[in-house]
Amino acid sequence: GINTAIQLQVGRDTIDGAKMAIDEINAKGGVLGRKLEMVTADEGESPKEGVASVNKLTGDKNVNVLMGGYDSGVTLAELPHISRAQTIFLGTGSASPAIQAKVKEDYANYKYIFRVNPLSSAIQAADLLKFMTDNLKAQKGYTKISILGENAKWVQDMVPYLKKNATAAGIEVPFAEFFDPQTADFSPIFAKVKDSGSQFLLTILSHAASDVFVKQWYDAKVPVPIGGIDVKSMDTNFFTRVGGKAVSEVTTNYIVRAPLTPSTIQWWDNFEKLYKRAPVYTATGAYDAVYVYAEAVTRAKTTDTDAVIKELEKTSYTGPRGKVEFDEVHELKSGPGFINVLYVQWQPDGSRVVVWPKEIATGKMIDPPWLVKN
Repeated sequence: GINTAIQLQVGRDTIDGAKMAIDEINAKGGVLGRKLEMVTADEGESPKEGVASVNKLTGDKNVNVLMGGYDSGVTLAELPHISRAQTIFLGTGSASPAIQAKVKEDYANYKYIFRVNPLSSAIQAADLLKFMTDNLKAQKGYTKISILGENAKWVQDMVPYLKKNATAAGIEVPFAEFFDPQTADFSPIFAKVKDSGSQFLLTILSHAASDVFVKQWYDAKVPVPIGGIDVKSMDTNFFTRVGGKAVSEVTTNYIVRAPLTPSTIQWWDNFEKLYKRAPVYTATGAYDAVYVYAEAVTRAKTTDTDAVIKELEKTSYTGPRGKVEFDEVHELKSGPGFINVLYVQWQPDGSRVVVWPKEIATGKMIDPPWLVKN
C-alpha cells in the first residue's frame, strides 16, 4: 500500500519508484513465489486525508505493508492508526525525529514504523551545520550567515539548533527566523537579509512557495547567495519552472546522476527511460523500500508481521543512494558507507553539480550572476 501526496511530484515519484522495483522483482518470480501488487491512496497534505488513506489501505485493501508519507505532521497523525492495524510502515518522505521517537517510547505498539527515506531532520540539521562550518565558513570565508525556515513540524527544532551551534563555531547569525509557508511576498525578508550584512542565507523550505521565493530573490537581485534545504527545488524541472531564476541556488538532495554506488547511474537512466523524466528523492526511497521489504520477507520465509520486523531490523541493503541499515529506533543510518546528504547547485545552463561533500563533488560553488566579479 502506497500512502502519499499523489498530487505532488514527490508523491508521483514515490509511486513510480515503487512500481519500478515491483516490476523488477516480479520479473524474477516475485517473493516466496507470489507476485507483488501495489495499491495507492492519496494522503494529501492534511492529517484527516492521511488517516483516511491509511485506514483505506489497511482496512479495505488489507495490505501487508505501507510505504510512503511526505508531510511529517500527517505521518504523525497516521501512526496510531498504523499501530492499531499492526501493519509495517516504511516511511519514504517524512523527516521529523518525532516519528521514530515513537518506537523508542513504546516499542510494542510502534515497532512497525521504519524510516527508509529521507534522513531525519535532526541528522539533516547536523549536516547543515557541517556545511556551514566546513564549507561556507572554511572554504568560502563566510562568517555572517542568516537562517530562514518555514514554520513546519520538521523544521521547528532545526533553526534554534543551527543558530546555537553555528554561533559556537564562530559564525555570526544576524537573524534566525521562521516564516508562514503561505507567505506570498518575501520582500520584507529580503530587505532584512540585505540590511543585516549577511553573506549567505541558509534556507529550509518544503511546503512553502519555493517558486515564488526564488523568483523574488532573483528579481530583487538580493546581494546574498541562498541555499540549504528546498524540497521543491529538488524537482528536475524546477529550474525551467522558475525561468532559470534558481541559478546558483544550493539545495540538499539524496539522488543525482553521479556514481554514488555502483547502481546509481544505471538506476537513474532506467527511471528516465521508463517515465520520461528525471527522478526526485522519493523515487529512490520508495524503490529501496520495496527491495528492503522483499528481502526481509525472503529471509523470514513468511509475510508474518512480527517475523518480517525482526528481519527488517537486520537489513543491510545497498541501493542507488547507498547502504540502508536501521538503528535501534528504526531510524535510517547515515555517515560514511551509508546514506548521505548531497549539496547540489543549479548551474546557468540548468544542469546541477554536487558541490558538497567535497570527496564526491562534481563542481565548485558559483555565485549569483549579479555578484560575479568580472
